[in-house]
Amino acid sequence: MNRTKLRKTLDISYDDALAKIPDVLAHEGFGVLARIDLGETLKAQLGVACRRYTMFNAFNPALAHRALCTDPEVGVLLPCNVALYEDDAGKAVVAILDPLEMVDHDGEAALREIAAETRTKLGHALFRLH
Repeated sequence: MNRTKLRKTLDISYDDALAKIPDVLAHEGFGVLARIDLGETLKAQLGVACRRYTMFNAFNPALAHRALCTDPEVGVLLPCNVALYEDDAGKAVVAILDPLEMVDHDGEAALREIAAETRTKLGHALFRLH
C-alpha cells in the first residue's frame, strides 16, 4: 500500500490489543461505531481461512462536525478506520491511514488543520498501545 499510515507492531498479544484499542481511542475522544471481524467475515462469506483481522470504525464527533461544516463531502472519509491484525510471526499490528493523506493537498487550509489534529490524536492513541 502506497499511502502513508500510522503503524505499530505491538509487544502485546492480539487479544490484549483487541481489548485495549477502544480505551486508547476513547482517551483521544474517539468512540468505536463498529468493530468488524474481517477474518470471521471472510470465513463465513467465502469459506476461506484468513489471519486474525479486526477493523474498528473510530469516530470523533467534535472533529467530524468541524470537518463536515468545512466541507460536507468529507463525510465519505468518515469514520477513521483502525486495522488490527496478526502478522505471520504472530505479532499484533495496528495500522491507521493517515488523515492528512486523505485530504486534498491543495484543499482548504481549515480541513487540512482538522486532518492534522485527527492524525495527532490517532498517533497518541497508537503510542499508548504497547
